[in-house]
Amino acid sequence: TVEKSSTKSHLSHCRRRKCRTAAASTTMSAEDVAKAFTQHFYNMFDTNIEGLAGLFNETSMLTFEGQQHQGAVNIMTKLRGVGPVKHTVKSMDIQPSATPTAIIIFVTGMIQIGGDNPLHFCEMFQLVESGPGAYYVHNDVFRLNYGL
Repeated sequence: TVEKSSTKSHLSHCRRRKCRTAAASTTMSAEDVAKAFTQHFYNMFDTNIEGLAGLFNETSMLTFEGQQHQGAVNIMTKLRGVGPVKHTVKSMDIQPSATPTAIIIFVTGMIQIGGDNPLHFCEMFQLVESGPGAYYVHNDVFRLNYGL
C-alpha cells in the first residue's frame, strides 16, 4: 500500500480509479498504471522519500549501480542514503511482463543529486499486482549514464 500524503498521490488515485472501473468490467491499461506509478514514484522520491516505503515488500529487489538490496528495509535504507534529489523524466517505455499481473517500465531522465549538476539516468521497474488495482515494486534497477 502507498502511504497517502497531504495531497492525494497519483498512484492512490490510480488505485481508486481502477477499483471503480473494475466494477464496470474494465481495467486501467498497463500504460495508465505505469504513468501513474512513475509520476508518484519520482514525486515521492524528490519530496517525501518515506512515501516510497509502501511500494516495496520483503521480496522486492533494488540493484543500484550494481549493488543489490533485498527487502523493503534495505531498499529504503539505500534510497534514503542517496540524499536530496530532483528527477526529470525524459522517456518511459512499458511492456507486459511474463504474467498478466505484472508490468515492466523503463525510464530515462536526468537526476540532480544534492544540487550538483544533473546526470543522465535510466531505471527499470517490474510492478506486480498485489491485489485488485494495487501493485508493488518487485524489481528496480537503477544506473547513472556517464559520457552522454
